[in-house]
Amino acid sequence: MRTGGCLCGAVRFEASGPPNWVAYCHCGSCRRATGAPVAAYAGFPAAAVRFVSGAPAQFASSTGVSRGFCGRCGSPLSFVGERWPGEIHLHLGSFDRPDLVPTAEAFALERLPWLHLSVT
Repeated sequence: MRTGGCLCGAVRFEASGPPNWVAYCHCGSCRRATGAPVAAYAGFPAAAVRFVSGAPAQFASSTGVSRGFCGRCGSPLSFVGERWPGEIHLHLGSFDRPDLVPTAEAFALERLPWLHLSVT
């Protein structure tokens, strides 16, 4: 069981079983949502993730996309998109033990030219 949550602790989650994938996302929307040069997610079956305290506030950032965040401290927590039915993507930095390692990249053509990452 993997656990995690936001910076202030108001929202906590549990994710059971292995993720479907772990990847970096270079799209401009994820960069703006996180304030970082790249976002890193683990995709889990939605049924494997449970919010155990609090609930993330939701923001529809584009058609068919909902981004979850703590309504108190603003920490980004999740991404759900119609392109990935039945899946929830959790930000790697929100895990208590961020030991999942990205093995792929999404929207690599949008990668910032000065950003150099190793993908195993």
